[in-house]
Amino acid sequence: MHRLIERLYPICRSVAGEGVRQTLDILGEMIPLERYEVPSGTPVLDWTVPREWNIRDAYVADAAGRRVIDFRALNLHVVSHSVPVRARMSLDELRPRLHTLPEFPDRVPHRTSYFSEDWGFCLRHRDLEALEPGEYEVVIDSTLEDGSLTYAECVIPGERRDEVLLSTHICHPSLCNDNLSGIALATFLARHLLDRPNQLSYRLLLIPGTIGSITWLARNGDKLEHIRGGLVLSTAGDAGPLHYKRTRSGASEIDRAVIHSLVHSGKPYDVRDFEPYGYDERQYSSPGFGLEVGSLTRTPYGRFDEYHSSADDLDFVQPASLADTLAQHIAALEILDGDGTYRNLCPFGEPQLGRHGLYAALGGRKGDRSAEVAVLWVLNFSDGDHSLLEIADRAGLPFAAIRKAADALLDVGLIERIA
Repeated sequence: MHRLIERLYPICRSVAGEGVRQTLDILGEMIPLERYEVPSGTPVLDWTVPREWNIRDAYVADAAGRRVIDFRALNLHVVSHSVPVRARMSLDELRPRLHTLPEFPDRVPHRTSYFSEDWGFCLRHRDLEALEPGEYEVVIDSTLEDGSLTYAECVIPGERRDEVLLSTHICHPSLCNDNLSGIALATFLARHLLDRPNQLSYRLLLIPGTIGSITWLARNGDKLEHIRGGLVLSTAGDAGPLHYKRTRSGASEIDRAVIHSLVHSGKPYDVRDFEPYGYDERQYSSPGFGLEVGSLTRTPYGRFDEYHSSADDLDFVQPASLADTLAQHIAALEILDGDGTYRNLCPFGEPQLGRHGLYAALGGRKGDRSAEVAVLWVLNFSDGDHSLLEIADRAGLPFAAIRKAADALLDVGLIERIA
């Protein structure tokens, strides 16, 4: 995952342009993608698809021709979506176009002008203070013209038509935790799902932030009825503990699956209520659509000092954190995929487990009765009203133990699954 982030890191991405296509080209080497192009100017809900932005070079040079700000050294140096500029101006004229982080004088900020025709540069505050009065050459060799917004899907069919939506934004330039880590998580999660049989179907969206989800929602109303829930994938690689942001209802299937997996992970975690601010979960959860979409991250957006700055670099994302975040997503999705509701076919008293060969099937160490306890929980609550996840929560047992017990009972015909 970290090597993929390294490969994607130099690409200058924005909401629409070649940077997104280059990124999808690389991801397409690893997972099957279907790509879509939506022309600039297309109305999508209350928005309009913006013009496409591409950039070749940008710099500010002093009187001696020395580049004091250089896009080629770091693509964050240019305000994303900056219009073309070729000019000479004094430092006083240029200064309002220069953006810094005075509180972090050695970091370059990330700034955008997606929906207004503007331009600017970003630099270290320490470098701004070192600029001397005089005339500067200012060049932004970019184009902002009609093109298209690009996004991609990876659809993984399961036994059932019900879908889980997995979404990540692909519009940020050289920022590793936000959100190259989300892109890497999405890619490797898709590879895992492609390599196993699934009950549910999965739809992975690789989209520009905000305008991408709005565009997808505007074009795919016929698919929404099949979406049971989903997760937005982001900030997956920092060293902070896992945080789960609930769905709008706060008590959906995806909420219960993620929180159950966190409770039984044995690691620190935090659960936050939904708020209509953040990433694309707020678009999917808008009242007209009402999709149950949460977000399982490490440190949430805006809560780490490196957020939207050059400090969100390759050293900030850790392979161990990426691996742990991937494992936790897999655990939550396995719960969601393996959940179901059953009916006890021998509900009058407990069946004689030994006669049905269940002791041997369940195994367990001498003196360890956890498998038997799980069977008794499943038998008692398989009344057609309680799902396996609800039983696991009630019993305080890991979902995997309840799922194993249900499989054993199903094999000997003591329970049946309710469609």
